[in-house]
Amino acid sequence: MNTSDTLKNLSAGTFDDILSEIYGAEAVHDNQKERYINAVKRYEELFNPSVSSDIGIFSAPGRTEIGGNHTDHQHGQVLAGAINLDAIAVTSRCEGYVHLFSEGYGMLDIDISSLEPVSGEDSTAALIRGVIAGMKNAGYLAGGFSGYITSDVLSGSGLSSSAAFESLIGVIISGLYNNGQVDSVQIAKIGQFSENNYMGKPCGLMDQTASSVGCLCYIDFKDPENPVIEKIDFDLKDAGYTLCITDTKGSHANLTEDYAAIPGEMKAAARVFGKEFLRDVSSEEIYAGINRIKEAAGDRAALRAIHFTEETKRAEAEADALKRGDFSEFLRIFKRSADSSYKYLQNVYTCGDTSHQNVSVGIAVSEKVFETPSTDPAEQKGVVRVHGGGFAGTIQAFVRNDAVSEYCTAMNDLFGDGACHILNIRRPGAIQVI
Repeated sequence: MNTSDTLKNLSAGTFDDILSEIYGAEAVHDNQKERYINAVKRYEELFNPSVSSDIGIFSAPGRTEIGGNHTDHQHGQVLAGAINLDAIAVTSRCEGYVHLFSEGYGMLDIDISSLEPVSGEDSTAALIRGVIAGMKNAGYLAGGFSGYITSDVLSGSGLSSSAAFESLIGVIISGLYNNGQVDSVQIAKIGQFSENNYMGKPCGLMDQTASSVGCLCYIDFKDPENPVIEKIDFDLKDAGYTLCITDTKGSHANLTEDYAAIPGEMKAAARVFGKEFLRDVSSEEIYAGINRIKEAAGDRAALRAIHFTEETKRAEAEADALKRGDFSEFLRIFKRSADSSYKYLQNVYTCGDTSHQNVSVGIAVSEKVFETPSTDPAEQKGVVRVHGGGFAGTIQAFVRNDAVSEYCTAMNDLFGDGACHILNIRRPGAIQVI
């Protein structure tokens, strides 16, 4: 379908059903239809397509990690979900090159005649090259495209704008060159391959899986080549709670070593027992071998090993609680997970800059807002934790509906207007919309 026909059908409401499935009916009427129309018009302005040129429109969501903080890279278990913030792309095939305009970043022209990593290449270009290379390595057809991208996934927010981008490029290549037949888990693996090998970031597979697969999902990475994924149908509205993500405005600059140290130290702990990953070491072995871990890898590695062995079990327990509809029990487990990230995983602030502890301050103020006479997390106004990779960025809170206004006001007063975001879980993952 060309741009003219796409615009006519968008305006006529032809695609309202699919947009409603992705964003909810209210969002479609409020802003999403207009957003898509504007994206197509912007594509026309940039690329001046011929009347016969077919386009595709694709969407990939950001993600929120709910449980299993820093367990995926050790083949652990996680609970994550796609969110209602996404990146969308209007695209068409282009042989030999990728011409991509990202709103807010400008135009990239990438020669893909070679798909080897390019030293010093712009990170966005590197990720694109890596996804295309990963597609070809996996036996799929792949090629270039011209495209316009706009995103409302907050960059550097812990909502994983990079995973959304990788999933978006993956679903574009799937749609333009493979009739949409590339499996969502395969797209996630290719996104991880790109980030690991073309951007040099040693990430696990959770972010890409949550974005590509969608919904609220429990993921077991015991066999990372074939992760067990279970979608969970749970509506926060029925529980009387709202998911809030607050941008604490901390900088992610110079944090690569902090992020890399977590899997590095966990693997060092695993090697004490002759294993590569902590998933293959029992909880009993870790506690019995604490002194051995301390001696071989240091005290922090021992604490991070303790975090992993309990956190991976908590993710499964959180998923089970949600499947039973027991949100009170979920909140209690969520609180234990939050405390473990703070005390044992230690990813709330960087030791390299103790004068800036935005996440810690945000958690402290949140806990004061949520305070009630009861110490039971399920009887307080909300529960808060560090979100995602940590050290900077965002905090995540499940807030009782009657306290959302109070909470958002407190967070916006602390970190600036617009810092607190109210999110929903999105059912579809990375998808060709049109």
